[in-house]
Amino acid sequence: MQRSRPPFRADMVGSLLRPQRIKEARAKFEKRAIDAKELSRIEDLEIEKVIHKQKQLGLQSATDGEFRRSWWHFDFLKNLSGCEIYKTDGIDFKGIRTRGENIRVTGKIDFPPNHPMLAHFAFLKKHCDLAQIVPKMTIPSPSVLHYRGGRHAISKDAYPSMDDFFVDLGKCYRKAVKAFYDLGCRYLQFDDTIWAYLCSEEQREKMRGRGDDPDEFQEVYARVINYAIAERSSDMTITTHVCRGNFRSTWVSSGGYEPVADTLLSKVNYDGYFLEYDSERAGGFEPLRFLPKGDKVVVLGLITSKAGALEARDMLKQRIGEAAKFADMNQLALSPQCGFASTEEGNVLTEDEQWAKLKLAVDVAKDVWG
Repeated sequence: MQRSRPPFRADMVGSLLRPQRIKEARAKFEKRAIDAKELSRIEDLEIEKVIHKQKQLGLQSATDGEFRRSWWHFDFLKNLSGCEIYKTDGIDFKGIRTRGENIRVTGKIDFPPNHPMLAHFAFLKKHCDLAQIVPKMTIPSPSVLHYRGGRHAISKDAYPSMDDFFVDLGKCYRKAVKAFYDLGCRYLQFDDTIWAYLCSEEQREKMRGRGDDPDEFQEVYARVINYAIAERSSDMTITTHVCRGNFRSTWVSSGGYEPVADTLLSKVNYDGYFLEYDSERAGGFEPLRFLPKGDKVVVLGLITSKAGALEARDMLKQRIGEAAKFADMNQLALSPQCGFASTEEGNVLTEDEQWAKLKLAVDVAKDVWG
């Protein structure tokens, strides 16, 4: 059966390739050739168009493509009270390095009532309502704020105790969940690279090198996330997307889900999980055995967003069948493995190839689930 509430049988992670008009507008804005109001007007027009495009493809939910963002995470995190962006070395992906920015905590963290992404969601909802499609909002998971720098990126003056930091982090995100709900958000997603990094021995060793115990933080992150989402209403769906890195079609980590599957799938109280399964780096489907019987859904990221070549329908249906050996078919769905532009640079494929990938997800989901 198809699903009447998210996550849907055919779904998408969040980000979309930035249209040329937005790229040009951003370049002009950086040179002060246009002001913020004009940039916002152009973003508004392009977001309206992309909402209707998602509806036209047959998707049941739509995002704003993250068109107003430069990064998938920093644009949200830097606008929390007590957080700031600073210049540093970029992050090394396989064969490429990102722009040199990172996030740090300089004071007590909180979710401000004027956070700009509240206005972004309000615009998205207004136009999704007109298009009769469910608006989906994406924000970084609370675990991202800690993991990026660990203890070294969190002020000891503001937080002598890390226990106090994690308490405030959970409270901050609980406020965020309520603020989006009050604006009419019923489909919220926490994007998260950290659970995948905890499956990578290379990344785990980096954590140990800075004095953090990767095994300890599984439980810490689970506790913070569960606190953040504990008071959501029954009509609000909160999912997560687990990512191994996505910058200009490159990646950071490798490793199957086995080291975290029990905690993530059975002990973190998400309604759904967007899991990458587009390459051998994600391992096999066996960890899906930890998905509890019931209402939780795993959205299989079998369609890569890192390359333009279109996957074969029969191959996708075969792989869904393989996954169903470890989780109930009624608890599975299909999507691309990640967004198409986790940063404004975007992945190495065309917009036409992007739309073909999303249409493929819709068509295969119809074949499989009716």
